[in-house]
Amino acid sequence: MTIRGLTFAASLALGVSTLALAAFASEPTVVPEPPPFPAQGKITFVPRDSILEFKKLTSYQEPAWVTQKYVKTGKLPPVAERLPEEPMVFKTGNMPDGIGVYGDTMRHVIGGRPEGWNYSAGQTQGWGGIDIAMSECLTRTAPLYQVEAKDMEPLPNLAKSWTWSKDGHKLTMNLVKGAKWSDGVPFTAEDVMFYWDDNVIDPNVTPLNGATRETFGEGTELKKVDDYTVEWTFKDAFPKQYLYAMAYGTFCPGPAHVLKPQHPKYSKNTYDQYRNAFPPEYMNMPVMGAWVPVEYRPDDIIVLRRNPYYWKVDEKGHQLPYIDELHYKLSTWADRDVQAIAGSGDFSNLEQPENFVESLKRAASETAPARLAFGPRIVGYNLRMNFSANGWGDPDARMQAVRELNRNEDFRKAITMALDRKKLGESLVKGPFTAIYPGGISSGSSYYDRQSTVYYPFDLEGAKALLAKAGLKDTDGDGIVNYPKTIMNGADVEIVLLFTSDYTTDKSLAEGIVGQMEKLGIRVVLNALDGVKRDATQAGGRFDWMIRRNDQELTAVVQNTFQLAPTGPQTSPHHRAGKDGKVDIMPYEKEMVDTVNAFIRSSDNDERAKLMKQYQKLATSHVDTVGLTEYPGALIINKRFSNVPPGAPIFMFNWAEDTVLRERLFVAADKQGDYELFKDQLPGKPGTKGLLN
Repeated sequence: MTIRGLTFAASLALGVSTLALAAFASEPTVVPEPPPFPAQGKITFVPRDSILEFKKLTSYQEPAWVTQKYVKTGKLPPVAERLPEEPMVFKTGNMPDGIGVYGDTMRHVIGGRPEGWNYSAGQTQGWGGIDIAMSECLTRTAPLYQVEAKDMEPLPNLAKSWTWSKDGHKLTMNLVKGAKWSDGVPFTAEDVMFYWDDNVIDPNVTPLNGATRETFGEGTELKKVDDYTVEWTFKDAFPKQYLYAMAYGTFCPGPAHVLKPQHPKYSKNTYDQYRNAFPPEYMNMPVMGAWVPVEYRPDDIIVLRRNPYYWKVDEKGHQLPYIDELHYKLSTWADRDVQAIAGSGDFSNLEQPENFVESLKRAASETAPARLAFGPRIVGYNLRMNFSANGWGDPDARMQAVRELNRNEDFRKAITMALDRKKLGESLVKGPFTAIYPGGISSGSSYYDRQSTVYYPFDLEGAKALLAKAGLKDTDGDGIVNYPKTIMNGADVEIVLLFTSDYTTDKSLAEGIVGQMEKLGIRVVLNALDGVKRDATQAGGRFDWMIRRNDQELTAVVQNTFQLAPTGPQTSPHHRAGKDGKVDIMPYEKEMVDTVNAFIRSSDNDERAKLMKQYQKLATSHVDTVGLTEYPGALIINKRFSNVPPGAPIFMFNWAEDTVLRERLFVAADKQGDYELFKDQLPGKPGTKGLLN
């Protein structure tokens, strides 16, 4: 604890009355069972090796128009020469509708806006699956929702295979030999090393999703062995957990041959110039993904066309993807649901419960253009408190005082007890959708254990007693509790709540918190920012509290596990190091860190399950985060699409855009529409607006 923190704690202790100490507060209990929800889809579990493999086939095929217009005219090499020696082959048995046909468009609607194409340096492409369509990573985890627990390990991807040394400290990865970027330039270990050396571990660069050296463990090193082999060296033995961190979006290399010349290490550019060297107007950015950006119209649309060098095929040798074109209409996230249900859009992750009832009604009609399938309750919301009291974000006196309060467990328990979660859920949607969520691991996770989940029931009077125990009383009679006189001159306790304005759900929860905290005697002021600015504000530590939808570490658990606790200076979303580079960790957090690190090191499934029970009890009993509500999400997809996996969750190991394996989706010939804007055209030269005609 900081010197100021010790002073603050002493001041609070002096303000505690005998009456407050004796006040009754509800005893913690096991969280109530969530209400049954019959509309949830069923998942069929399969062995890991039943999904894909790498092998050479006797022949390969591509869309007829590519052969006629580009190969026979000498503009492209034959498809067999554009593929790796052993391409990735998706197995037919894992395809719900089998081998597909070429053609058509998948129309997306998104609420984000692209910053540019430099994913490696932290630019967003607007979300909604654009980056997933363009980027490929060393491993892949999205399809793991259907994999049997005994086979649980990331799927190969750009790394086609890997082997551990006998002592478990070295991991040798074999890259896909002969795979090429969409402009035909070979993908090699140079791309991997540029991403690692000049982006991940360069302190001046922040890759998207915050990949850092510590993401892969303290002391981890990576080196090139040859053009298609890299070797990891880890401090711990057999840290198989890091294979999950090599998937989307923490280890997705960019095209070194395009990015490297703009990097300050190899040019006269500043880091800002490097980050912004590839604006949205820069077309035909080389990708390893299935589709390439070929058109951008501000506040209108982004268009992606098929990658002629994509390195995946089906068992009949058809080069993927089956779908030729992707559209991303630049609108709002709420409009995405509306258009998907109406049929003017093809795909949506229904994650805003305000739209559930109407969407179900529309989808129930036989003439509805879209199908709707709910998954498990994995969409959860937490209120996260800034625990860093030693300088992260350069807090002023008021912010510092709030952070010291956040570190007081009685205060945190008062906040969680003052929240009527049933009302919060019902403010979003009526019916059996939402469930009481005290925080910690989502109930839809395979690692969730209800008996280990500590819940502090709604008890406003008990919460007020705990505030008094924490030294906070309404001394001026205005209905808002005050700090002790020695802190902030006895000012009212005022807390700024950060949330994104992109989603109605976030706004509704924020407004609900304001009202419920007012009854407790806490004044909450809202700070609504769009998603990009919200993320930047959070990353900079300039917040008191924030509403944050659960990330992968609280749903899948095995992905981004290091973020479950402040395992390193920059890992926790709400507790990071100050200027001294150290995290002012609290005792229970130290226990959580030890538990998470033990989980990461362990390869014993029974031990890992036990460790997560221990983590869940620590996180919920000490109120590491204040859970708000959780509910299922639903996948909305136009009925004309085939090969949609049953029970695909909208978010677990990754978002549904990756879960459904879009490169395998197809539209039967008799159902295809006339939506393509650049029919029979392929991406052109990087940096130009033209296509390859």
